[in-house]
Amino acid sequence: MSEPFEILLVWSEVVLQVPAGVSAAKVLIDAGVPIDMGCEHGECGTCSTEYVEGDVIHKDTCLTEGTRQHEFCPCVSRARGRLVLPF
Repeated sequence: MSEPFEILLVWSEVVLQVPAGVSAAKVLIDAGVPIDMGCEHGECGTCSTEYVEGDVIHKDTCLTEGTRQHEFCPCVSRARGRLVLPF
């Protein structure tokens, strides 16, 4: 089961709660963050979003190891604790 975590939108100083069982993509879209969605299974990379800080649990199959250092797929990936995004 997925653990809850929070997302800090650093430029707008908004903190979003991502409950267990809910995707980060849904929470971000509901908050008005412009996320392009594709397959919603972590296979296409369309929703790949930059992050600036956090412990991401990558569950996608499309990002490279290097890209994972600063991007995550919010449709399937999670985080431990707080994830900071540049929005």
